[in-house]
Amino acid sequence: MNEFDQMYREVILDHYRNPRGHGAMDDPDAEAEGMNPLCGDEVTIFVSLAEDGETIDDVKFSGRGCAISQAATSMLTEMVKGRSAIDVATLPKEELLEEIGIPLTPIRLKCALLGLGVLKVALHRAKGTPLPEEWAGLDDEFQVR
Repeated sequence: MNEFDQMYREVILDHYRNPRGHGAMDDPDAEAEGMNPLCGDEVTIFVSLAEDGETIDDVKFSGRGCAISQAATSMLTEMVKGRSAIDVATLPKEELLEEIGIPLTPIRLKCALLGLGVLKVALHRAKGTPLPEEWAGLDDEFQVR
């Protein structure tokens, strides 16, 4: 393992042990929950929008699962605060994967992207933001409610 992989692994473990944005939110502007049936990861996303109705003021999540799913969702909450709903709705998954910084197997890729997919669905339902084609089958694939 090289020095950069080790550094990223430590960042992931820190986010897993000390998640940012963890907890529920009373009366969110957007909310969705999802589950990765392959490994049992569960994530619920809560979004509070600023007065303009477009800017993400706060994001919280609750759930349980593997270190990758929970750490990636923690990282995601930090990435999207202050951004517009449309910007986040069109956020490429590669931006989150770059933040995670380590290569992932196809199974772990689903773990890492669970929070992002649930966030996109929450914004789509609440704001009518576009759901990118790559996420179109998300409701079925991740069991989003």
